[in-house]
Amino acid sequence: MTSSPLLHLPGAVQAEGRDEGVAAHYGELYGEQRALADGRGFVDLSHRGVVTVTGPERLSWLHLLITQHVTGLPAGQATEALILSANGHIEHALYLVDDGETTWVHVEPGTQGELIAYLESMKFFYRVEVADRTEEFAVVHLPAGSIAEVEDKHVVRETAHGRDVFLPRDVLEAFAAAHGPAAGLLAYEALRVEGHRPRLGLETDHRTIPHELGLIGVAVHLQKGCYRGQETVARVHNLGKPPRRLVFLHLDGSEVVLPAHGAPVRLAADGEEGRQLGFVTTAVRHHELGPIALALVKRNVPVDAPLLVGGTAAAQEVIVAP
Repeated sequence: MTSSPLLHLPGAVQAEGRDEGVAAHYGELYGEQRALADGRGFVDLSHRGVVTVTGPERLSWLHLLITQHVTGLPAGQATEALILSANGHIEHALYLVDDGETTWVHVEPGTQGELIAYLESMKFFYRVEVADRTEEFAVVHLPAGSIAEVEDKHVVRETAHGRDVFLPRDVLEAFAAAHGPAAGLLAYEALRVEGHRPRLGLETDHRTIPHELGLIGVAVHLQKGCYRGQETVARVHNLGKPPRRLVFLHLDGSEVVLPAHGAPVRLAADGEEGRQLGFVTTAVRHHELGPIALALVKRNVPVDAPLLVGGTAAAQEVIVAP
């Protein structure tokens, strides 16, 4: 993995694990969060994979493969989509925008190879070309409310949470100099958790279906043609309930250490030896809310039940209704 040149900025501390290659923070964790919440600064997401699809049939072809309705997607309109297994489990999460000639996608770090292999296997006779552009382009994030000006030549994916800009890698340092202060991944993740936005590989495991994460209507369009995994999506939506649901947790602020990904969630009444009812997916420290987390729990866990994460007390907020 190529390390970002922005790791040379003052105070930069490199992230670990899936986010290796960019900064976890630049020495001011809460200050960086406040800046993003106020619409200032940017986040270096240059470790994410960048994929492009070109050709006159790109949108109609993608429409057949992903969970989102993209036939006739207007140029400049951001959307997100999933690729599911035949059993409806989430395999890829795609964050898309089309510029009128090319569909630009960014994905989780290191997943672009498998995504491209799948897309290539489904080309058949369609007039499309798929390319890995990760070595050429970097993604940077401008928070909601940012008044930073971005040159028209750069592709921008604008959402309610901010703007994702696809930059040529050779202008990354110049962009940082013009649009600072830089905020690290820890700040970005804290606002993501606050916004209840799931992330592939953290809020998902090998059996996650979109309904569990509240992605129906967000990344999954229910009124579109067939795609792999659609039968599961339709059956659960029309006839049943998902086995698990995403919840937002307020954690006891007196604990020094945050629970790790995968930490068991139990009913507080059952104590630390009680039956595991779920697991923490992401835990962060928020500049206003204190320690918070997302977790996947069994659907029938009472919504008002106090919970226990390891030895830490937790109160839940509903994201996905039981």
